Amino acid sequence: MKKNNDEITEIQENIGNIENIDDAENIENTDNSTSKKPTVKKAKKSKSKTAEDKLKDENMALNEAHGELKDKYLRLIAEYDNYRKRTLKEKVDLREQTKSALMFDFLDIVDDVDRAIVHIDDVKDIDATIDGVKLINSKFRDFLKSQGVEEIDAMDEDFDTDLHEAVTKFLVQDEDKKGKVIDIVQKGYKINDKVIRFAKVVVGE
Repeated sequence: MKKNNDEITEIQENIGNIENIDDAENIENTDNSTSKKPTVKKAKKSKSKTAEDKLKDENMALNEAHGELKDKYLRLIAEYDNYRKRTLKEKVDLREQTKSALMFDFLDIVDDVDRAIVHIDDVKDIDATIDGVKLINSKFRDFLKSQGVEEIDAMDEDFDTDLHEAVTKFLVQDEDKKGKVIDIVQKGYKINDKVIRFAKVVVGE
């Protein structure tokens, strides 16, 4: 009977030890889980914060780059506007200088014409007057030639739309004159091979 009681007591002690071991493991697991959770949360929070900081840095860098490009663009626009105004002024100044030089050389001919008009009423020698007019005309043509201005050849030439402007057409009996200029209504001129005024002509047909 005593033996049986000892066996029962030993079994109860073993059961108690097992329960103590299970409790200890549960406590350890509870502690481990409790200690791990904040660590995981902290890691996630740390990673999230790092990504956010990275995005902020990238955003700041993009804003700075955008500001620099905008500044360069505005400067370029301002420089182009100044360049356009400057070149426009230079063109106007150049045109005025050219016009002044041209008119200065032309004034000698104007003086000759004025002198001819002053004395035209007192003319007694017609031949001398004709010679004077021819001289003025010669000086005028020399002036045009010095400026690169040339008269366009038209009379008896083949009609050329690049040089001539047909005012009208006239029937001709001579076959050789068909398609050619038979009369000049207004002379044409070109400067450096560029037409500045087409010759107005009558064309035979």
